[in-house]
Amino acid sequence: MSDQLHERPALSGDHGQTVLQWAQYVSAEAMRRLSGAVANGEALVGDEYRHRAERVIRHVLDEAAQRALSQGRPVLDAATEQAVTRRALAQVCGLGPLQELLDDPEIENINLTGTTVWVRHADGRREQRPPVVASPEELVALVRRIAAESPAGERRFDPAAPILDMPLSDGSRLNAIMEVSHVPVVSIRRHRYRTTTLKKLRDLGTLDDALVSLLRAAVRARRNIVITGGTGAGKTTLLRGLAAEIPASERIVTIEDVAELGLERDATAHPDAVALHARPPNVEGAGEVTVAELVRAALRMSPDRVIVGETRGSETVPLLNAMSQGNDGSLTTLHAASSEGAFSKLGAYAAQSAERLPLEATTLLIAAAVHLVVHISASPTGDRMVSSVREVVGGEGQRVVSNEIYRRARDGSLLAAAPPSPGTVDVLAEHGFDIHRLVGGELQGWAS
Repeated sequence: MSDQLHERPALSGDHGQTVLQWAQYVSAEAMRRLSGAVANGEALVGDEYRHRAERVIRHVLDEAAQRALSQGRPVLDAATEQAVTRRALAQVCGLGPLQELLDDPEIENINLTGTTVWVRHADGRREQRPPVVASPEELVALVRRIAAESPAGERRFDPAAPILDMPLSDGSRLNAIMEVSHVPVVSIRRHRYRTTTLKKLRDLGTLDDALVSLLRAAVRARRNIVITGGTGAGKTTLLRGLAAEIPASERIVTIEDVAELGLERDATAHPDAVALHARPPNVEGAGEVTVAELVRAALRMSPDRVIVGETRGSETVPLLNAMSQGNDGSLTTLHAASSEGAFSKLGAYAAQSAERLPLEATTLLIAAAVHLVVHISASPTGDRMVSSVREVVGGEGQRVVSNEIYRRARDGSLLAAAPPSPGTVDVLAEHGFDIHRLVGGELQGWAS
């Protein structure tokens, strides 16, 4: 019998507290024993793991009851024991030792390098946490079990498939690597589907008052907008804020590799929202559905707007075609180091796509499809700020012509920017934006 059984919790007058404490105790002991089985070479995944977990949990509770009786202490009643079993089983068969980290609402990212655990909080602060697995091998076994129970279908994680990217049931995104890294590595990005508005982003310092007004007018004017930034800069959060400005009467189709936006979850703000998610091939290599295929399918669903969570490959040309053929007001994000860098990225993706467009044709397509590029930056401390807004004016040869109509320094102060084109001035003004709010309208040549 394990020494940990001597530390079983006492019965409490609060039934809920008793269930919680006992479930924590039982699940910890059950996971310790299951980890020992994995370390001894037993392959436990899927239903086999669940059945073994049920047996182990029953044994832990039986041993605790026998010990209590032998010492003349009270035991759990049947109803409480059933509640403990259900909660412990959910803990052990869910994400196991990762569950406690995922249950913390302040944790945004979780990174495991072997047994070392680091988390990043929503305020940007990083913190090292105690190990949640005893060895790298135990981490691999945990990921394999999670992959076998993926809501998107069973996934492989082994030497032949050493890179895994998959959604978790709560919408978080798990990436795991083995064999090609010095130790197994796991990264989890949290997506809590919080309702985000431009006003909330202003309160956080991401936007200023002038930019809130500008972006609100741009969405209402059905401008096609590309959001750029680095990894973790807050592109998806800003995309949610822009989407919050879309009228509830409009039909939205969102397309993502992994569910992150969650617009369809808010039936009040977006009562007619459809979420499409790409699907990787299954363990037999069949059944793949790409983002590019979903973009084409979305155009047959009578959308008012198409939103692609991230543009990064073969979906580029179909999306640009959609934007330039009547689906105005579409939104997407793109990894780029600056607002101007969006054009070279889109050109590179288009050149690699099935259409193999030459750069001149891509330039004309971008000029016809994209109206605004909004760049968001993240500081080393985790602060996020929109630092640039660029208006697409047209195309000349292999070059997209644009104006940077909004610039913001690292300290948050506004910098001199180029005047928008008359067409942009008129469109934004029609939807409530005073163009003189950009740098006070002090640049010569600005229209009224």
